[in-house]
Amino acid sequence: MVNLTEIKAGIVACSGEELAEGTVTRLAALKVLHELRPGNTVTICLPLFLAGGEGDRTFARFHPTITVDGCELRCAARATEMHSGKPAASIVVTELVAELGLEKPEGRRNLNKAGKQAVDATARRLTELVDKALGKDGHSTAPDTSDVPAAKQAERQGACSCRPGIPVTRIVIDGKAMELLALPLIFKKFRDAGRKPDADVIREILETAKIYNPVPLEAEENYRKTILAEYTRFWNQEEKP
Repeated sequence: MVNLTEIKAGIVACSGEELAEGTVTRLAALKVLHELRPGNTVTICLPLFLAGGEGDRTFARFHPTITVDGCELRCAARATEMHSGKPAASIVVTELVAELGLEKPEGRRNLNKAGKQAVDATARRLTELVDKALGKDGHSTAPDTSDVPAAKQAERQGACSCRPGIPVTRIVIDGKAMELLALPLIFKKFRDAGRKPDADVIREILETAKIYNPVPLEAEENYRKTILAEYTRFWNQEEKP
């Protein structure tokens, strides 16, 4: 049986180290991930994304992605649009700080008071965008940690949480166990479009799956048969009340 994971919002933070605003993006993203919207968000590691991490890029193609940049260069937004598509929403910390009339953040490793205020403001705005992207109202019962030093928050929460969680379907082809990336999400797109299991649909599903997975030419017929069986089970399960 194919298990479809819940759609989540991906957060791409620039995390630039030359400006205090880069630290703000990282800490704001972590605050949303661990405190404000746990379970509804994942982080996408920008360096891995730029280096060709297919898991991260595939996630951004199928899930709403929100970018958080420290400055007007918009590195995270531009990289996301280049490799996966236009972000669902974007934040630029320097613009948000100006919009809210906050003081300029200072300190790259240990943010000053203005920097901590910027973290809270960015996290609040990011939370609003996550809720809008997912079409739901979220809430947090986590304690407020705005008075905890930024460096301590980073230490406690960890440096990176790059685990997009793209669903994988395990199948057997020619007696060998294989894994197909993103197949449940592809199934959902076709199911939502009302495409019933048949030969034409399976050809389209296979062509889509080949974007994210290597499929040997000589094995395509066996892939089609297996995908037809998996999609049929998925379709029938979704049909149940």
